[in-house]
Amino acid sequence: MGAHLGLDRRVLLAAGGLTLLAGCTAPATSAARELNAGAGKRSAPPRLAGKRETGTPPPGTPRPSAAGRSGGHRSGHNGAIAGTIRPVYYINDGPKAIALTIDDGPSPAYTPQILRLLAKYRVTASFSMIGVQVDQYPAIARDVAAAGHEIVNHTWQHLDLPALRAAAALAQIDRATEAIHRVTGRVPSCFRAPYGAWSRPVLQHCERVGMTPVDWSVDPRDWTRPGVSYIADNILRNARTGSIILEHDGGGDRSQTVAALRFVIPRLLDAGYHFRTVAA
Repeated sequence: MGAHLGLDRRVLLAAGGLTLLAGCTAPATSAARELNAGAGKRSAPPRLAGKRETGTPPPGTPRPSAAGRSGGHRSGHNGAIAGTIRPVYYINDGPKAIALTIDDGPSPAYTPQILRLLAKYRVTASFSMIGVQVDQYPAIARDVAAAGHEIVNHTWQHLDLPALRAAAALAQIDRATEAIHRVTGRVPSCFRAPYGAWSRPVLQHCERVGMTPVDWSVDPRDWTRPGVSYIADNILRNARTGSIILEHDGGGDRSQTVAALRFVIPRLLDAGYHFRTVAA
């Protein structure tokens, strides 16, 4: 879960013909022994049918399990969408490569804590930022960019895009790109749909403007605050080569997320894994 040149929006729109990055593809260990609350699980949503198999895992890589993709974070709009590009569920950067994605920030409370942790272990991550948060906390967004992390477009207001009219959904994407560019000088090359809810107009727009649509393959449901050990166990049990791990620095109390990452990151590194951004 790389630096991006600060291009203006006209250049971004002209990039519509770019071929999207092919993606994608971490270990199974036991986590700390702490009390943790359980959380309900949901099965993986249907895969999108389309012309490109973007995000196919390497041979032998298991598909995401219910444990790995669990959660009410999905809105259920994700169905078969013929004739469109497909979201990336894995990175593809060789053995033991994984991606850590941090969603819904920037947050003045938790983003700086996560930045310090990533700096301690020299780990690079992808931060999926909401436009209104970028506007509200521009200095923190700039800190993320200055530290060398990737910034992913996560819409302007984190709305359920398939529930909107197409024009309104695309405006959510473009307005977030403009905010990120204005504040950080970067034009995002990747987009993550809120709730993992994709639609044909959104995917077509991603292709048109040259943004890779990025989903995830490991979801520890940290946003439900299920307990530090639950989050850590879920990641360590489900991560494997190519995994895109979903975590959050915004949207509420993320102290459990920070605590779990303090435990998980060094263990993944000790197991030989290395972190890449989703656009690497």
